[in-house]
Amino acid sequence: MLIILKYVARLLKALSSEAKPWQIALGFVFGMIIGLTPLFSFHNLAILLLIIVIKVNVGIVIFSFLIFSGIAYLADPAFHNFGTWLLEKESYQSLWINMYNNEWWAMTRFYNTVVIGSFLSAIILSVPAFPLVIIFVNQYRKHIHERVQKWKLVKALKGTKLYSVYQTVSRVRG
Repeated sequence: MLIILKYVARLLKALSSEAKPWQIALGFVFGMIIGLTPLFSFHNLAILLLIIVIKVNVGIVIFSFLIFSGIAYLADPAFHNFGTWLLEKESYQSLWINMYNNEWWAMTRFYNTVVIGSFLSAIILSVPAFPLVIIFVNQYRKHIHERVQKWKLVKALKGTKLYSVYQTVSRVRG
């Protein structure tokens, strides 16, 4: 229970932080892609490198990853069916053969039905997710943040010694 409260507190802090909405949205999308696709995939390594290079909110990446990992577990049969449909589509056969014969493309494991199905599904879902998260962050900051700060639970958490230690550590770490 305490762990869940810790992540909720981090989520609320990230939403009200000084980070730009696009940084939070990109972190959400990166976490979504990593969560929806098999973890040990080449494209996830590329996304991790992008997370390091581009300044995105890592807390949101982890939060999004955890949520979408659970969703991916349930959606794997749909990803498999989508991947099978893509790999068996006659018009794409030459593309798949050329990719499989190239050692760089073979590392992506796009010949696996779940990998290609989940990756393309995640990319398709990223298109609307990015602007929707930006809108959500802006709306949260304008309308909801003030109300959340007035909740009894938030006030109780802010009144604990643990919160004061957390604030001190946060200030010291920068």
